[in-house]
Amino acid sequence: MGKGQQEKVATSLAGAVSEGISASLAAVDAELARRYPGDPGSRQPVHTVYVPADAFTADTVRSWGDRALAALDEHAPDAASFAAVLGLGDDLAAPVYDRVRAKLEREPVEDLRVDFEDGYGPRPDAEEDEAAARAARLVAQAYADGTAAPYMGIRMKCMEAPVRRRGIRTLDVFLTGLMDAGGLPDGLVLTLPKVTYAEQVTAMARLLKEFEKARGLPPGRIGFEIQIETSQSILASDGTATVARMIQAAEGRATGLHYGTFDYSACLGVSAAHQASDHPAADYAKAVMQVAAAGTGVRVSDGSTNVLPVGPAEKVHDAWRLHYGLTRRALARAYYQGWDMHPGHLPTRYAAVFAFYREGFEQAAARLARYANRTDGDVMDEPATAKALSGYLLRGLDCGALDIGEVARLTGLTRADLEGFATPRRGDLTASGK
Repeated sequence: MGKGQQEKVATSLAGAVSEGISASLAAVDAELARRYPGDPGSRQPVHTVYVPADAFTADTVRSWGDRALAALDEHAPDAASFAAVLGLGDDLAAPVYDRVRAKLEREPVEDLRVDFEDGYGPRPDAEEDEAAARAARLVAQAYADGTAAPYMGIRMKCMEAPVRRRGIRTLDVFLTGLMDAGGLPDGLVLTLPKVTYAEQVTAMARLLKEFEKARGLPPGRIGFEIQIETSQSILASDGTATVARMIQAAEGRATGLHYGTFDYSACLGVSAAHQASDHPAADYAKAVMQVAAAGTGVRVSDGSTNVLPVGPAEKVHDAWRLHYGLTRRALARAYYQGWDMHPGHLPTRYAAVFAFYREGFEQAAARLARYANRTDGDVMDEPATAKALSGYLLRGLDCGALDIGEVARLTGLTRADLEGFATPRRGDLTASGK
């Protein structure tokens, strides 16, 4: 064939064949779009802080930051001492320590849940009513004056019969208080604990739908997290994955699956000394959650450690090392969020997160730049890998581990470019990266 001559193209199938196949798959196409819309592309907090409703005050967020900074001042007053405790390399010691301190001063808590469940316990109705109304007032005030965490909300009591009415009333009081104070904040998050059956999730979705109708809100405005704390929420009696049913039962309102370390472990009979987020039982539960949630837009959160960094320096350092190690382990397994139970956990939460993103930053940026520019390298990346690389950089930017200037310098990409790679169209992920 001569240079410039066009290749002859021939087909054997009539156009009606392709059209017929497309028509036969139309229902599947719609089902895929409905069930697996992909990640919402919004920021995911690196942690959730739980504060009992009776302990929640207007200065809780700032107080946690100040207490975390005081712990650093007392037990790791400089980058070298902090790095020695956690085993950080020389190249990470100063950048991580400086960013941790800056984070604790600027935004110490990313996600705060005012707890009306285990952390609060049973109270007289009048007392819980007042606490729920007070929580609404303080949350609304925090968003109004700029002191709120990016995400805030409540964990209500569960949908089990003994506490169902109380949980529903507390949620109603809280949401009504927010509406009366000016409306629901964008960062509102609600948590439904101790879910065992998908029907309980359906009930929560119905409850929120009724509230939206009562207050003239757009349908679907209010979402919620499902807390996985029982064996029945992972595996049903017929052997199916209950958590997958729960996501569908939420009717598009589920935003997250949160693993409850201690309730779930106790449910399986794990002794107290071995209840931890790295126990094999925990790994199994979270793996099922992760697979069930993949592609649905529902995020998975790890649990917590109950070993608190308090007491003499040796005990604090031991607790820091444990928390840091568990957080790094979770990040490597793609659990990008966890729980923090004490202000002393904040330094190691952010140290682990920042180290995770900074140590892999240059390699990820270089790979994404090669992919974007279609240049050769030692790895042939696909669109799915570009999605993972850009997601990694975006999460690093959102939490403060990375700066947009350094990302742009190494990738040549804007944040909008990164977001485009992170949320590709469904068909793009099947195409070759070259």
